Amino acid sequence: MQTFGEGFLKDCIKRFRYYKELGDKTFEQLKEEDFFYQPNLSSNSIAIIIQHMYGNMLSRWTNFLTEDGEKDWRKRDAEFEAMSISREDLLSFWNEGWKCLLTTLESLQPDDLMKTVTIRTEPLLVYDAILRQLAHYPYHVGQIVYIGRMIRDNEWSSLSIPKGESKIYLDSVKKAQQNKQ
Repeated sequence: MQTFGEGFLKDCIKRFRYYKELGDKTFEQLKEEDFFYQPNLSSNSIAIIIQHMYGNMLSRWTNFLTEDGEKDWRKRDAEFEAMSISREDLLSFWNEGWKCLLTTLESLQPDDLMKTVTIRTEPLLVYDAILRQLAHYPYHVGQIVYIGRMIRDNEWSSLSIPKGESKIYLDSVKKAQQNKQ
C-alpha cells in the first residue's frame, strides 16, 4: 500500500504529464509561423510562453532541494523577448524543461515533501513548491491551447470533449465501464 506522500508525488507527476500532453497536442496542430502569432502587441506568442516556461522549469527544478529556485543564471526578462528561433528549437526547449521537472519529481522521496526549499528567498515546504508550479504551468498551457485554438479556428481538433458532445462522451464512458464488468 502506498503512503500519502508516494500517492501525492505520483498524482502530481500524472497531472504535470497531462498538461505537457495538452501542449504537445496543440503543437501538433500548428504551423511554424503559428508559434509566433501575437493577438496584440502586449500579448505573448506561444514561442514566448515556451521560452518563459523553459527558463522557469530549468531554474526551479535544477538542484531543487539544494539551491534557490530562482537561479543567478536565469534571465527572466529575456524570456519575454521575441527570439529568432525555429519550431524545432522551441520544441527542444519545451521538452528539455519538462524533462528537468519530471526527472526531479521522479527522484523525490515522500520524506522530501516536508523539507524546506526556497524560491526567490521565500521558504516553502517541498509539497507547497510543487503545488505552486502545478498552478503556474497549467496557467501557461491554457494560454498556449487558447492561442492555438484561436489560430486554427474551424480546423482545431478538440483536446477534450467537443462543444455539444458532452452526452455522447458520457454515454461512451458509461458503455466502456459496463463492458469492463
